[in-house]
Parts: sequence; C-alpha cells; structure tokens
Amino acid sequence: MSGIFGVVLKGNCSETLFYGIDYHSHLGTEYGGMAVLGESFARQIHNLEHSQFKAKFYDDAKYMTGNKGIGVISDFDEQPIYLNSRFGPFCIVTSGFIENAEQLAEKLLTEGASFSEMSSKKAVNTPELIAKLINQGSSLEDGIEKMFNAIEGSCSLLLLNKDGIYAARDRLGYTPLIIGKRADGWAVTAETCAFPNTDFKVVKNIEPGEIILINENGMMQKRPGRGTNQICAFLWLYTGFPASSYEDINVEAVRERCGRCLARHDKDIDVDVVAGVPDSGLAHGLGYAMESGKPFRRPLIKYTSGYGRSYTPPSQQKRDLIAKMKLVPIKEIIEGNSIIVCEDSIVRGTQLKNFGIKKLWDCGARQVHVRPACPPLMFPCRFNLSTRSIHELAARKAIRAIEGRDIEDVSEYTDCNCEKYKKMVQWIAEDLNVTTLRYQTINDMVKAIGLPKERLCLYCWTGECPESVSPKTKINIVDVKKPSVKKAVETKAAL
Repeated sequence: MSGIFGVVLKGNCSETLFYGIDYHSHLGTEYGGMAVLGESFARQIHNLEHSQFKAKFYDDAKYMTGNKGIGVISDFDEQPIYLNSRFGPFCIVTSGFIENAEQLAEKLLTEGASFSEMSSKKAVNTPELIAKLINQGSSLEDGIEKMFNAIEGSCSLLLLNKDGIYAARDRLGYTPLIIGKRADGWAVTAETCAFPNTDFKVVKNIEPGEIILINENGMMQKRPGRGTNQICAFLWLYTGFPASSYEDINVEAVRERCGRCLARHDKDIDVDVVAGVPDSGLAHGLGYAMESGKPFRRPLIKYTSGYGRSYTPPSQQKRDLIAKMKLVPIKEIIEGNSIIVCEDSIVRGTQLKNFGIKKLWDCGARQVHVRPACPPLMFPCRFNLSTRSIHELAARKAIRAIEGRDIEDVSEYTDCNCEKYKKMVQWIAEDLNVTTLRYQTINDMVKAIGLPKERLCLYCWTGECPESVSPKTKINIVDVKKPSVKKAVETKAAL
C-alpha cells in the first residue's frame, strides 16, 4: 500500500509537502516522488531501497517552487506520473492494486495508446495506466468515474493540474483519504499522522468513490460518494501508523483493545512478561499487559528507524534480511521467563519463527506464547500489493499438511469452533516452535476496531469480497499473479 499526500497553500508549498510525504514512509519501500506546480511542473522520483525519503529529497524540496503539490511513498511503481492530456498537463499519484491491469493495458494498446513506463509487454506502471484510463473521459471527473468502473481491485489517487488537486478515494473505501485545513491552505492525506506537526486539522473523511477538488478557493465536491464503505481492517492492525486515525478511529487505541481481547481469553496462562514484536506489535502487547496485569517489557528491540518493515519489501530475501538485522534480543529480560509475544499477524510465519522466536529461545526463554491480533490469514489480498500467493500463507501450509493436498473449501478452517481449525492452529504452533498459539477471533477483532462488520473488508480472513466487487467473489487455490518487478532506476526530471 502506497502513501499519498497533497497540499495547496497561499505561498510556496514544497516544505510542507516534503514533511507531509515523509509521514507516509512506513507504507512503502521502493520509490518516493514529489511534483510541484508553480509556473510549470517540477517533478522528482527517487529509489528509496537503500535510503530514507528525507535523505533523498531534502535538497530537491529546497529548489521546487509552487503553491500546490502532490507526493507519494510507493510500494512498487515509480511515481508521480506526468501526462500531457486532452485536459491539459497533469501529474498523478495512486495507492492500491489493479487486478486486471494487464487486460486494461492490452485493450488500450489495441486502441492506439502507448506506455512510456512499460517494463515488459504485459507489465505497466499502474499510475500511468490509471492516467490513460482517466484521459478517456469527457472531463477529469468523468474520467475518474470511468476508471473506477473499469478496474478490478482498488485505487485512490491525487491528480495535480492548474485547477488544483483532485482527490478521489477508492470506490469501496478500501484505502482512506482525509482532508485537512489550516489558515493558509488545504491538504489531503492517506495518513492523519501527517497533520498534527504540519498544523492541519481534519475537516473531512472523503467518502468512497467521492471526488474532491482543493485549491486556493477552498474545497469543492466534484462527485458524491457511492454509499458503500468497506475499509481495510488491516490498516488498524498493522499497516497504519499508531498516531493515524481512519473513519475517526485511532490506530493505537484499536491495537490496545486488540491486546485486551487477547488477554481475556488467556485466564489459564501464567506468564512473567508481556511483549510486543516491534513496532506494530507493541501496542497489542501494551493492551494485553493492561488487561492481564502482567508487566510489559521489551525483550526484542528494533534497532533505529533505519530498518523498515520486513513485510513490505517485494523479495523474500530482503524481508528475511531486514527481519534478522532489525531485532536485537536482550538476554537479561528473556532468560528464565515465560513470555507472551503479541504480534499484529502471522502471514508467512518464517520471519517470526526464524528471527523472533528463535532469538527468544536462544536467550533462554522458559516458555514462548504467541498471540496474533488477527485471525489466520487465508487469502492473498485483492486490493493491496502484499501477499500474492495463497501457497505462501502459514495457514494454507498447515491445511495442506493436514489434508495432504490443497482444498477449495476452507470454511471449517476459518471457524474457530471447529476441530479442523484447532488442528491447523496446533500445526502452526509446532512449526513456529512455540509453547502455545492463540489467534484473535474475527468478532473480537471487529469489536476492537469499532465499526460494523459490513463496513470492513475482511477478505484475507474470510475469502468474502466486499460488496460491488465483480466478477470474481473468491480466490481459492489459484494464485494472484504479481507484476514483474522493474529494475530500480533513480530519475530526476524537471518538466
């Protein structure tokens, strides 16, 4: 999931834009980009694979001048994209995942379109594809609507042109967009943690499918929302920054409630220490400690912010390296203790097993009890570039081992009251080499978030698609195809 931010001010916006984008650095590891519109467009894109956004863009921001701009921390694509369209020139940044990108690109190619950012015959730059789809409309608003209707997956976007910044939220609301205001202008963000220190106050949560224009004259609705809101539940559990809020519900508070729910089911477990896997597991651990009355301690410490998230990089090799290097164990806290380890989720399970649990055992832990804050992940996400294969999920590995084959119907394994569910959890516990393993239930997770179940996307746990997604309603054994990764190239361009 990429992070996007835009701002329109009375004066030069580049410094505010720079800091606003940087507050999305937890959402992507591949590219960063800025585009500012003054007398003309200025655009910069850098590879962030081995450096942070601030280091790459500090000098750029000082020389980019204009009163409105957009930017992105991207999980895969190089962006912003510049297009000299039938509506005039614009820059665009996007967040989401387009399942039918190849088919849409092939259709546009047969109609005479071209893609300057193509990495192969079947892989295009997603923001460029979105820009070309928008360009088929009778207006920018009509083009965005047509794009929403054409794609399968999700897309939220910011589009910068002479009119201002068009902000359009994914038609199902899977990804958030929030409008903020301060005395000298307006901003739009995917993460509200970008607002407090840049002095913006939240004034509006953009509705799913809604299109808003912000400029020097204020905020204008260009298209109303669609009335369907099924936001990603994983935002609160893992993806989002603790200081952010979505639908006016704070991330840190939800994680604490998740931890409390986990503790209520552990009346039979007597432990010495409660811990959370840094960083996203910490608040879950704090909630568990508050509910259980057991001391919260930090047996595993993340070494500085220089090591990013081990979940987001595209290669397993890089994920494993980050997971190994970022967590430093403290033997004095671990040795001889029975430890509850709260984690946001278990996706593949390899990092937790090899670079978390193993370190605890190696330092002399007496017992290790793992408590994920969400149920077992069963399906690869259809709306975000994260897990792309069903076969890599820890729960699916367990089911395959129990059944002796892959199966289509996993409903018994998603019901925490079924014997098959219990067998699956026991298999994963043995594979992880932990004393006990207990997952959060769907109902407790939904209760901790605080939204009605029908307003949340729970696809990765249940396999049930949000309302209005077509034509497919489930992905079972067939893997989702991942786009081929283009070699990272640093670029600087002033258009």
